[in-house]
Amino acid sequence: MSTTGRRGWKTLVAVFWVTSMVEGLGVSQVFALLPAQLSGLGVPDSERLQFIGLFSSLLFVLGMPLVPLWGVWADKYSRKAVIARSALVEAVVFSGMALAREPWQVAVSVLLIGFQLGNTGVMLASIRDAAPRARLGTVIAIFGASGPVGFAVGPTLAGILIDGLGWSIGGVFAVSAGLSVGTALLVILGAPVVRPEVVPEGRIVALAFGAVRGVLSDRAVRGIFLIFGMAFLANQMSRPYVPVVVETIVDRGPGLASAIALVAGTAALAGALLAPLAGALGDRIGFRPVLIGAMLGGAAALVLMPLAPHLAGIGFLAIVAVLFAAASATVSAMIFGLLSTEVAPERRSQTLNLVYLPLYAAGIVGPLIGSVVVRAGLPAPFFVGAAALLAGAIAVIRRHARARATSARTAEIEGLAEIEVR
Repeated sequence: MSTTGRRGWKTLVAVFWVTSMVEGLGVSQVFALLPAQLSGLGVPDSERLQFIGLFSSLLFVLGMPLVPLWGVWADKYSRKAVIARSALVEAVVFSGMALAREPWQVAVSVLLIGFQLGNTGVMLASIRDAAPRARLGTVIAIFGASGPVGFAVGPTLAGILIDGLGWSIGGVFAVSAGLSVGTALLVILGAPVVRPEVVPEGRIVALAFGAVRGVLSDRAVRGIFLIFGMAFLANQMSRPYVPVVVETIVDRGPGLASAIALVAGTAALAGALLAPLAGALGDRIGFRPVLIGAMLGGAAALVLMPLAPHLAGIGFLAIVAVLFAAASATVSAMIFGLLSTEVAPERRSQTLNLVYLPLYAAGIVGPLIGSVVVRAGLPAPFFVGAAALLAGAIAVIRRHARARATSARTAEIEGLAEIEVR
């Protein structure tokens, strides 16, 4: 690690926070505006729900196999270059969405999002190497709030531009493309250089496969990744259909973009504000108890979300969405905390570089499952997602109980040994 990175860790977090926020802003607009864009391009309602699920899964198809390569390349040569590369790819993606005139052009643009993957893990690894250990949980939670803030700002900005100023959907994506170019320059010019504690040596492809094998061969990491994957699976199954739930309440036409902004934007912003508090709570009482509570709360929110049109309307949906966003942000912060503190130093950078592999896998599988189960009705993806979160919470509870039992046995053995010595 460079001494520049250690001295400038606050600047590093600030630059990466803005970079991640802009990425979330643009991607949230893809999720929020995709149903309306497909309708505007002539996709019939009878096919639209399946298209939404299938298109959403395209985000990760091409990018997932490349993520290990980007992580190794970043550690070996330049973390800044990998992060700036993602921002420039984002600009290309959002430009494609702005110029799309046919459904297949939207599909190609969404498919290209895969090439921007691999930056968040690299940013997390840099922050872990630069930030003070005593403040790590809070710092990671603050950085983790950047994505939710972006997911709050994106739909809100779209609502203002479309409903308030009369812009087209293409114009919204053009703004996001320009912001992505700006973040690439910000990373290149403003981020301190932080090198990993252990710089990998050897061929990149061999190192990438070795990193994946090393991470997945660690039983503890494998278990954490599985739990993280369950949480992401729930999110990816349900998220594409939140704008459709909004449609059932306010109908299409003027005001729809603002209603989506109210639900998605308010929820994401609340999640962003609560994430640092969750990080501080995790530092105080432990990451696993907070993780369990967040997963159970998220499952309850998903059950309630599709019922909003039949209960209390858009306000109730916004409140439930806030609860789910807060739970999701907390889950991510706790997982990052566990990986940052429990993984051996020689494997830590590799693990954090690959931390979003569960997201990418869930990003492919989740929307595909959603596109199938939604045939049973709009609530189905939400209910199945809640079941996934509940299963994840049960797994954490069991792991937490085993860890406490092991600690108790260790303490007892050490106590007996001390008595014998005396």
